[in-house]
Amino acid sequence: MKQEHVLDIRKELTIVLDDVLGLGGRAQSFSDETALLGALPELDSMAVVGIIAGIEEHFGIYLADDEIDGSSFATFGSLLHLVQDKLA
Repeated sequence: MKQEHVLDIRKELTIVLDDVLGLGGRAQSFSDETALLGALPELDSMAVVGIIAGIEEHFGIYLADDEIDGSSFATFGSLLHLVQDKLA
């Protein structure tokens, strides 16, 4: 995957997180190590459903239930890798 494409996916994913969670641009500063599930008060079980729907709509992909588990939402990097793998 080209470096600029990876950066675009990262930027687009931060947009989805900001929109769904109402973070007001905070996601723009997320690194791969930024903890998500259990660390962001805005990210509860209902928000996970919203993020999945937002990712599917924004990127035009489908995330099957067996492709997603708690570790997918552990960090920004783990969520980013999930999206990158689906787009590859």
